[in-house]
Amino acid sequence: MNTLIISPTYNERKNIVRFVESVFSINPDCHMLIVDDNSPDGTADQVKKLQNRFSNLYLECRPGKAGLGTAYCFGFTWALERDYDAIVQMDADLSHDPKEISVMLDLLTDYDLVIGSRYCDGISVVRWPLRRLMLSYGANVYSRVITGMPIKDATGGFKVWKKEVLESIDLKKIRSNGYSFQIEMNFRSWRKGFNIIEYPIIFIDRTIGESKMSKSIMYEAIFVVWRLRIWKLFGWNK
Repeated sequence: MNTLIISPTYNERKNIVRFVESVFSINPDCHMLIVDDNSPDGTADQVKKLQNRFSNLYLECRPGKAGLGTAYCFGFTWALERDYDAIVQMDADLSHDPKEISVMLDLLTDYDLVIGSRYCDGISVVRWPLRRLMLSYGANVYSRVITGMPIKDATGGFKVWKKEVLESIDLKKIRSNGYSFQIEMNFRSWRKGFNIIEYPIIFIDRTIGESKMSKSIMYEAIFVVWRLRIWKLFGWNK
């Protein structure tokens, strides 16, 4: 299966070498696209050096920090233009285990979207403080109740998509970022009737660098789930 792994980056210089090496050591036949938002720490320069070692590593640099959602939509469009069959999205901070990629790709035989889930089999999160864990878990319960979407980890960022799912979504209409981007993409896929499965993963919080979580991202997620509920009630924006 022709597969592209997409990872947006902003100030991930300290993680990017280890991340790329670990992914390709386990998944050497996959291609990888790094979408960097002009990281001031020189993340893109590190990727350019890695390109001398990995011919299937690609880099796209955007002029500035424009958010996770737009970075993924850029990457999804890039993948569809090059006719990849499967598209993997994952964080570059080593919180997602690349060993799970092959298993999740195998699940595409029977499913259209595979979500690496922290909450479908209990709670599988390492090194998060209790406050952040409760915030994340509560946000997912909130999302599930308001939208009716039967996904226990709607905010997770480790997923594998069949290209047909992304082709069916008008990516230019996606305006959400952060947690809300993940929720909206799942919601649109679910409303279109695609077959979705949650696959249990262990999420390990970053040990190097700073989290991109902010209050604005949380507030956006609170608003977006109500927007999605209205869409569902009136049959809009499938």
